[in-house]
Amino acid sequence: MFRTFITAAFLLIAALPVNAFETSATAAYVYDLTTGTVLLSKNANEPLPPASMSKLMTLYVTFEAIKRGQLRMTDELAVSSHANSYGGSTLFLRTGERVSVEDLVRGVIVLSGNDACVVIAEALSPDGSEKGFAKMMTVRAREIGMKNSTFMNSNGWPATGHSMSMKDLGILATRLIEDFPEFYPMFAETEFLFDANESANRYNRNPLLKLGIGADGLKTGHTKEAGYGLTGSAQQDNRRIVFVVSGLESAANRAQETEAIVNWAFRQFVERTLAKQGQRITTASVWEGGEPTVGLVPAKDISILLPVISNKSVTAEVVYTGPIQAPIIAGTPLAELVLQPEGLPKQRFVLVAENDVVHGGFLAKISTAAKALINQIKNTPMEKSGA
Repeated sequence: MFRTFITAAFLLIAALPVNAFETSATAAYVYDLTTGTVLLSKNANEPLPPASMSKLMTLYVTFEAIKRGQLRMTDELAVSSHANSYGGSTLFLRTGERVSVEDLVRGVIVLSGNDACVVIAEALSPDGSEKGFAKMMTVRAREIGMKNSTFMNSNGWPATGHSMSMKDLGILATRLIEDFPEFYPMFAETEFLFDANESANRYNRNPLLKLGIGADGLKTGHTKEAGYGLTGSAQQDNRRIVFVVSGLESAANRAQETEAIVNWAFRQFVERTLAKQGQRITTASVWEGGEPTVGLVPAKDISILLPVISNKSVTAEVVYTGPIQAPIIAGTPLAELVLQPEGLPKQRFVLVAENDVVHGGFLAKISTAAKALINQIKNTPMEKSGA
């Protein structure tokens, strides 16, 4: 493994140690989607009761079913007595009535309807039960990288073993945003009146949607066991963040804490482009090639987040296994550029071959063999003659 430490001018960008956000949440996770940077991680991998934030997984599975034609937004689904047995946040559904998938989805997103979740779950479950749907959700969660999530129901009603980590919720929020742009705008809706006769539950509980800070989703949650939580996202200019908090002590505390997190994430960090696609970073040694080295260039522009106030350099190294055997085709991934802004996690970027390098033939083999022999001689200790 070869490691080359880079001191090129384009990498000499300052970075102070980041002052981590001091959150009162039991667990928190903040992720910058634009640059792939984790800005905050507090107990982020610990499985915790997610309350209604677990409804996001029900929605994800629902959107997948719609996308593959298994379900349509215009379909009307029957309300079972089991769906009608849940309390808490509901659409006040009545056993036997039929409700469109679109109304049920909006009822889950905007009104956090426990009953609406169950109606969808029973329609999509392999065995027609909510329990079967919960098992299906758990399997699908593992498939998309959510390693610390287990579902016992469709809506987050308190149940032994029903848990999610904050990082998993961050992964899920990211997938909802990126996989379903056609449905994501519904998460920004602040009001949905499903039944004029039952208007007590018509407003979105997300406290950030009307603040003008770019917040446009996703889901609040609260139970006595879980405390107050929120899985959210916000976009300002070209940057988008996802943030998850849990275990806060009140709705007011949740509103204050999440607004502060959004402001911190956007105001304390700035995106910098350190290298353009195709810009040579360094070279790598080539084995038996027509050229002794090959240039290493980024496969795409390299941008990272840095603290706004700064005075120290980013550390960087190029890592590859070499020398690299010829022939080499331009654009072939050959190495990684590893950047370490102080106070933030390492970030890795693929470097590819700048140009083709042909096999050098007989003369290249002779040259390579000679170099290997010289290196062997240099590295062999000389025997000392005794008197």
